[in-house]
Amino acid sequence: MDLSKFTAKLYKIIKEDKIIKENKTVREHTDDLLNNLEFLNDLGYINKESIYNLTKIACEYHDYGKVNREFQNRIKNETKFNEEKEIAHNVLSLYFINPDDFEEEKDYYRVCFAVLYHHYYCDGLKVLSEKTDLIENLLSEFETYELDEFTPMEIGDIKSDDEAILIKGFLNKCDFSASGNTEIEYKNDFLEESLEGLLNSWKIDNKEAKWNELQQFAKDNRDNNIMVVAQTGMGKTEAGLHWIGNNKGFFILPLKTAINAIYDRVSNGIVKENNNEEKHKVALIHSDSLSYYISQNEDTNIVLDHHREGKQLSIPISIATLDQIFDFVFKYKGYEVKLATLSYSKVVIDEIQMYSADLLAYLILGIKTIIRLGGKVAILTATLAPFVKDLLLEDNNKLGFVEGTFVNELKRHNLKIYDDKINADVIYNKYIDNKEKKISNKILVVCNTIKKAQEIYNELKDKNIDNLNILHSKFIKRDRAYKEEQILEFGKTNHIGDGIWISTQIVEASLDIDFDYLFTELSDINALFQRLGRCNRKGVKPAYDYNCYVFLQIERNLLTNGDKGFIDKKIYELSKEALRNVDGLLSEEEKVNIINRTLTTENIKGSDYWSKYTEFFDYVSGLNPYEVDKKDVKLRNIISFDIIPQCIYEKNESEIESLLEIINDEKTDKINRIKSIDKIKSFTVSVGQYDIELLKNKLIMELEVGKYERIPVYKCNYSELGFTRNTKEDVYDNFI
Repeated sequence: MDLSKFTAKLYKIIKEDKIIKENKTVREHTDDLLNNLEFLNDLGYINKESIYNLTKIACEYHDYGKVNREFQNRIKNETKFNEEKEIAHNVLSLYFINPDDFEEEKDYYRVCFAVLYHHYYCDGLKVLSEKTDLIENLLSEFETYELDEFTPMEIGDIKSDDEAILIKGFLNKCDFSASGNTEIEYKNDFLEESLEGLLNSWKIDNKEAKWNELQQFAKDNRDNNIMVVAQTGMGKTEAGLHWIGNNKGFFILPLKTAINAIYDRVSNGIVKENNNEEKHKVALIHSDSLSYYISQNEDTNIVLDHHREGKQLSIPISIATLDQIFDFVFKYKGYEVKLATLSYSKVVIDEIQMYSADLLAYLILGIKTIIRLGGKVAILTATLAPFVKDLLLEDNNKLGFVEGTFVNELKRHNLKIYDDKINADVIYNKYIDNKEKKISNKILVVCNTIKKAQEIYNELKDKNIDNLNILHSKFIKRDRAYKEEQILEFGKTNHIGDGIWISTQIVEASLDIDFDYLFTELSDINALFQRLGRCNRKGVKPAYDYNCYVFLQIERNLLTNGDKGFIDKKIYELSKEALRNVDGLLSEEEKVNIINRTLTTENIKGSDYWSKYTEFFDYVSGLNPYEVDKKDVKLRNIISFDIIPQCIYEKNESEIESLLEIINDEKTDKINRIKSIDKIKSFTVSVGQYDIELLKNKLIMELEVGKYERIPVYKCNYSELGFTRNTKEDVYDNFI
């Protein structure tokens, strides 16, 4: 059939910020897909020849259904789809596929599945069964092939087949790229050279500079899945990049602040993409990535193209949050394109110990799926609980992980254990003692809750500490960003300072800070060792005397009990016992040994954490394709609301009103509208469900910042402490 006679679509392509309408024939569009597929194959991204051949057939036939007269008339007249007269083209396309062209019957059904589900305009299987007369009428002038009565059932049954998933994923990827007029992939031919350039820059200051044993291990094991425990400061980022090499790669991290920092470091310090040039090497993928790009670059076209290509997963190196990549485990409509991309990618999981039970379940299932489909995974972490390791190595290490441990006898931390609750007096006495000795006096206090951090702040404030600061997640975004800049500057290794910073779990992994002394509550042993990493981080300060003070006792209502509490009771008790007899210097190797003795599978079984992990893993493993709608997919069960405190609104009213005028002006372009919305959002603080319930009668107004988005202004308590609840009731959420 001559497909050049038929129009595929009236494409709307954005060129230089203008929408240009462009007709393409079915033949032209199909050839675009085939060229995309060929490009992927030439890059070596399609692991099996059979997948390539079957995807090629799917690409060829996916839009043949568009040749029907009703579709052609609709495109010509620019009218809407009429389900009384028309059948979705993806359904009709099946009738052009000859079942006799396949050596295996299953391959025919795999291709049919990919073609039928490359769009979701309708319930394809239902239409195949119920609208046979209309289908026959629309295809009467073409040479087609009948579908036997079992074909719809066979197509439905093959949805979970690995090869069918990949064929559909590659078809979608080729189609999205062709329809959007974007590159399907950019080749990674630069990373290994960039890393050698980094090493050469080190050699300017030190001729003996070389990759350390961790980085060399990663380099030597590029063809393997690796599981690495390496102490803080060993260069895990460079190790991960070495392992990726000149391949497509993803870096997965738990927190956005850490992701932004690594993105900056990789794109500016290693790969060195110029801000004024098109960016096709490193992408940032999280919920606020467009806003971050805009804050870094003034060029509208570069920003929008970079963001779009990042979301389409066509950039060689992506730095991302778990939820942006691993949501494929929910098998929502269209999840296959992500899996197809990951089937030829190398995925680095950084700091696996930071994940809650539900996220760990999604992560473990995702890792197993990626490896099964052909991708590779590297786990790089400061600590690795034995029970997590067991989950990854089950079935005699079926996933084929090569293990490596890189710790030494360096003793950075000298621990004093208190079998008591955290105490402002102890902190104050140490601060005064250091001050009298005229030594560097940078003290970090880490609490398990915002409420406790605020209490300690108030108690120390009453003692007239000169330089007292507090940082947690319940500050408005503008204040938090400023505080993060301050703590990063104050916490530089070579900065000799005098002051106290009080914070929460947010400092565990997201901020590169180095304090002289740490005072912390215990939550669990993993989190504790992360917190220790914020003190004497580089190990260059003497640790003859105590520099880390750990308080074992915490409020009992923080411990899990039914649906209350957020610190696992059993893991907390295990951690407490493991630390009870610790006193003095603790080497990196000893930390690993403590974790290996404490967090075993045998010890963890029976804990709330283990029960939740098992529940979530079983649930998501048992999902059928398309059972969950993508809009309902949430990897984290944290309900939060962004609000503006009334006092903040009143203080910044004129600026906010000016920004609203820009947002609501139809002449405002997309970038300036986003910038203005982001500026208004910088006045917001994220609060929980319980906070909103307490404030239900305190709503002042709502600011309209988009067609479907409003930001509420509430009368609430906001001060130097951040947001505080107007209640004495001990209610704790998992905000940090």
